[in-house]
Amino acid sequence: MSRRRTAKKRTIVEDPIYNSILVSMMINRILLKGKKSLAQRIFYEAMKNIQTISQQDPLEVLKKAITNVTPIIEVKARRVGGATYQVPIEVKSDRGNSLALRFIIKSARNRPGKDMITKLGTEILDAYNNTGSSVKKKEEIHKTAEANKAFTTIRF
Repeated sequence: MSRRRTAKKRTIVEDPIYNSILVSMMINRILLKGKKSLAQRIFYEAMKNIQTISQQDPLEVLKKAITNVTPIIEVKARRVGGATYQVPIEVKSDRGNSLALRFIIKSARNRPGKDMITKLGTEILDAYNNTGSSVKKKEEIHKTAEANKAFTTIRF
């Protein structure tokens, strides 16, 4: 991390099918070993499955799922006088979206099953319905922040 200046925020190009930055962020998080075409195929097939199962617009389902998984508050370690405290801080919107995407993809990868297409589709639907392990992860973070509410006076 450079001490001279802050890094510039890169602009993300919208995906060609849904014209959404959120979709391209999701595809980039699915990406493994540089195989973007495979990540796109996995995501678009999962969206088709969501369309057939829920009979709704899959982009709206994805947006609602991400808002359900986005944490509002998180804890950060802060060292004061030799002791490390977990200080609760509010999450900015960009970081919240990034965390939500990470939670959804990680819990989809950990799901039992064969192919990533069905695992990702069911995880997005579970997040849409406020169930699933990605929503549990968000609630776990909120509980940790609630437990450490006493340390809010310690600032960065």
